[in-house]
Amino acid sequence: MKRRTTSLIKSILTNILILLLGMCMLYPVVWLIAASFKESNTIFSDPGLWPKAFTLQNYVKGWQGIGIVGFATFFKNSFIISGLCVIANVIFCSLTAYAFARLKFAGRNIWFAIMMVTMMLPTHVTTIPRYIMFRKFGWIDTFLPLVIPKFFATDAFFIFLLVQFIRSLPKELDESALIDGCGKFGIYTRIVMPLTKPALITTVIFTFLWTWDDFFNQLLYLNSPSKYTVPMGLRLFLDSSGISSWGPMFAMSVLSLLPCLILFFSLQKYFVQGIATTGIKG
Repeated sequence: MKRRTTSLIKSILTNILILLLGMCMLYPVVWLIAASFKESNTIFSDPGLWPKAFTLQNYVKGWQGIGIVGFATFFKNSFIISGLCVIANVIFCSLTAYAFARLKFAGRNIWFAIMMVTMMLPTHVTTIPRYIMFRKFGWIDTFLPLVIPKFFATDAFFIFLLVQFIRSLPKELDESALIDGCGKFGIYTRIVMPLTKPALITTVIFTFLWTWDDFFNQLLYLNSPSKYTVPMGLRLFLDSSGISSWGPMFAMSVLSLLPCLILFFSLQKYFVQGIATTGIKG
């Protein structure tokens, strides 16, 4: 009885601690949402969560953007870039992972080791060479530098993730398919792709989130306001002279969170399954 009581107390204290930590983590997001409904001149003078006067003008002004270009354009550009990157990573990273995990070819282990080394290379080391190369191609101020590299399976992390998942699948499935007359590509499309759905969902979520939130590369390659994405559009509300539109920026920040939240919670089941399975059976 005493042991059961002690266990109950520990469980209650643990849950309380987790709840407090969760509230601390969520407070900035809750404050951001509350601030988006405040008048701009009261956001910092009234730091409390509950606005004294609710207003939707921040959302109206924020959606109008900078006057020349509306914020809807920034959302459209972000969706185009993120969508193309997701499609490219799902197809070409899975193809590359299938080759490393199932096919036998000369230098497979060497190429896989080289790919793993690229994961340890800081991204900023390749920034200048990539910019010079894309400038020679005439791709500056277009979406091409942000999208085209994905069609060459340049994200080694997703390849490694999918390789680990594919290696956990029984090879007897491949052998049975070969006996039935299925080719290598048929095995990939009919067996490997459906069975790696959790890992592919993980790839979709991470690719979308990382591309949607990417500010540095978009700032590097995009110059025209009509091609700006959501992170760059939010930056336009801040003025170096000190006159900044905090209210509209907070309002559009709240809207920019919605696609990520909807995607994550709609695919959360497969995301957890993909991470857990890959980690356990690697």
